[in-house]
Amino acid sequence: MNMEMASFAGFVKTLVYIVLFYYLFKFLARIFAPILMQKAMNKVQQKMHEQAQQQQNYTNHHSQNQNSKTEIPREKKKVGDYVDYEEVD
Repeated sequence: MNMEMASFAGFVKTLVYIVLFYYLFKFLARIFAPILMQKAMNKVQQKMHEQAQQQQNYTNHHSQNQNSKTEIPREKKKVGDYVDYEEVD
């Protein structure tokens, strides 16, 4: 009979610890979840801003290269004068 009481007391003690841990976790989650979510959102927003900045830099650099190519036409290499010839019969 003593063994049955000890195991029942241990079971109740374990059950109380589980319930206390659950409510403590729930309470702490209410406090810290908004803070953690705000930090995560700030990090995502910062990464999106960096990617937009990189895209803007790439677009500006690419368009400047295209503009510089169209503004300065390159001279063709002159090999010599073109001579028109006729066939002799």
